[in-house]
Amino acid sequence: MEKILCPSMMCADFGSLKQEVQDLEAAGIDMFHCDIMDGSFVPNITMGSLDVKAIRAHTRKIVDVHLMIENPLNKVDIFIEAGADLLYIHPESERYTLKTLDYIKAKGKIPAIALNPDTAIISCTELFSHAEYVLVMTVNPGYAGQEFIESLQDKIDELVAIKDVYGFKIVIDGAMSPDRIADLSQRGVEGFVLGSKSMFGFGKSYSEVVKELRSL
Repeated sequence: MEKILCPSMMCADFGSLKQEVQDLEAAGIDMFHCDIMDGSFVPNITMGSLDVKAIRAHTRKIVDVHLMIENPLNKVDIFIEAGADLLYIHPESERYTLKTLDYIKAKGKIPAIALNPDTAIISCTELFSHAEYVLVMTVNPGYAGQEFIESLQDKIDELVAIKDVYGFKIVIDGAMSPDRIADLSQRGVEGFVLGSKSMFGFGKSYSEVVKELRSL
């Protein structure tokens, strides 16, 4: 299965952001993944709309934003105007998630949902047909460098079993090592968010890393 490779830009070198974006695009990645945290929905504050705008200025690839924020409907226009193509929202973050997904689609962008480790699949079934991507968090959201939560393997398999029925693609976010990517790809997962365990800080060029991940 062809992999959708999405480097997590919170792990990139922001002192050389333009070069990072250009090098990652040249290496053949598929999307730029931007983690947006407000310090309320999750206990951290990371990237913002100006960071998204800066990334957008140097690439034609898809820029996705993972909105780990309260009441995303009030903020999606800010990130769309900054250049986001795909927007993940959490069902727990607001009362009318379906309304927000349909609003994103009406704006010509890609609607998507993100599932925390303790978010039950059954609580989201009404949303799946309105989302083109489902992001599965395999660590607790908020910080990079955590370990994969092994008990979520069954949840991933359940989503793989229904993804074609609803028409969404699965992206996994959290502790994606090369071995884990190889295993999940064989099990039917399409996309992977790449952070400190697979893309950044290995002393290899991004082209080398992408080539190795494609070959798994």
